[in-house]
Amino acid sequence: MRIVRIGQGSTQTPSADVIGAKAANLARMANLGLPVPPAFVLPVALCAAIVRGEPGARRKLEDGLAEGIAFLEAATGHRFGDRRQPLLVSVRSGAARSMPGMLDTVLNVGCSREAVTGLIRMTGHPRFAWDCRRRFLESYGSVVLGLAAEDLSRARHDILTAEGVSDETDLDGEALERLADAYATVIAGEDHLLPDAPMDQVRAAAQAVYRSWTSPRARAYRQIEHLEALEGTAVTVQAMVFGNRGFTSGAGVAFSRDPSTGASEPVIDVLLAAQGEEVVSGSRTPETESALVRAAPVAAAQLREVLVRLETAFGDVQDVEFTVEDAKLWILQTRAAKRTPRAALRFAVALVQERLIEPAEALRRLEGVDLDALVTQRLADAGAIAATGTGASTGVAVGRAAFDAASAERLAASGEPVILLRPDTSTSDVVGFSVAAGIITAVGGRTAHAALVARQMGKPCIVGCAALTVDALHHSAELAGHALKEGDWLSMDGDAGTVQLGRAQVVSEKPEADLAQVAMWRSHSREAACA
Repeated sequence: MRIVRIGQGSTQTPSADVIGAKAANLARMANLGLPVPPAFVLPVALCAAIVRGEPGARRKLEDGLAEGIAFLEAATGHRFGDRRQPLLVSVRSGAARSMPGMLDTVLNVGCSREAVTGLIRMTGHPRFAWDCRRRFLESYGSVVLGLAAEDLSRARHDILTAEGVSDETDLDGEALERLADAYATVIAGEDHLLPDAPMDQVRAAAQAVYRSWTSPRARAYRQIEHLEALEGTAVTVQAMVFGNRGFTSGAGVAFSRDPSTGASEPVIDVLLAAQGEEVVSGSRTPETESALVRAAPVAAAQLREVLVRLETAFGDVQDVEFTVEDAKLWILQTRAAKRTPRAALRFAVALVQERLIEPAEALRRLEGVDLDALVTQRLADAGAIAATGTGASTGVAVGRAAFDAASAERLAASGEPVILLRPDTSTSDVVGFSVAAGIITAVGGRTAHAALVARQMGKPCIVGCAALTVDALHHSAELAGHALKEGDWLSMDGDAGTVQLGRAQVVSEKPEADLAQVAMWRSHSREAACA
């Protein structure tokens, strides 16, 4: 087995079947000269070998990690976990086909106590260093050690209460140090081994990513999306860049065009002084492009340019993850954007008009879209708007309220349409997504993984509905002061981001102009075939 290097002059470009779609696109971006942090990849075949328990597979894993970390140290001039110039890494998954949010990631790997000392020496920023440590412990504890969310949340709650704040972003460096130490105590109290040696950390993180391939949510997603033939996931280990350095830093997701409506304007979500998992997990509601323009105007302008370059290079609308560290832009990932059927039609027409693709390619991309059933829907005879959020996936839905995936399945089995309401819908709710007519979350942004999956499934979705409070344990919720119980009727508009109480009527209209363009392509195609 040979690792694949990305960046630092490497021009390797293996296919997605070999190193996963995420890493293949990363290599292509590096070859385009885009600002990509150096990385190395353990190929998909190694995952398959480890899952099958093949002799020698784990030895190959260890050798590949040792070789790859040496490459990253040479590329960055930093040493893994060093007390003076520390290198930290992310350990990410990546199958041959995109599975957004279904596989695990571990960030800030190598952030031992010695590395914290090194980060402080290197940056003069104790708060940043201890923030990296607490983030590492949260990520490692959850993904690698399998700690339940409440195991660490109690320690976090105690520190936040003592400091009189509501969120970790309001803690100073000393409080973050105490929080990190409290996390370490919780982990030790659960009889888990927390290795301090960076190589032990990265080895355990890679093994955890492989385990996530067989997790219930990943299995369910592959079944729903007919991806059972995939062999496994690659593991990409990449030098960390830090969106949590301060308020000229941040992390975000950008779509080169609107994946919900198909509009040509980019959709950009960002969280300042944050790392990427906070954006894609949907655990916080992000800000829009204007926040990035204020904090780092040069990086914001460069991001716009990158989106155009990527669309031209890949010939498709892109979903891009990025980090800004001290006002410098880094691109971490790109992939073809998940899109609603309505957006797929508009993209196809627009990309042909802009000469990025030929009509034959546009028709190929629309093969899985039922154009005869494609309609633009709106609500009629609806009551007053009870609450608003951010429309994340276009369309309307009318259904009975459910507050967890199991309830959604039960109501859907009775033949009733269902609207799934969640505090911060995670990808573990994928089965609930599949049976729901629509999804509403209290927090999160348009670019969260949950919103991506909703668009891929063609489900209307509203995120960041601040007036919604969900109590899944007691199967109830409150929407702008109105009590909701399981089975109550709701109406939602994923375009406008509005929610109404009760059962509205749905009116359908067809996008005639775009459909006429597709019909003309088909006619020309038939004529060419007969000539």
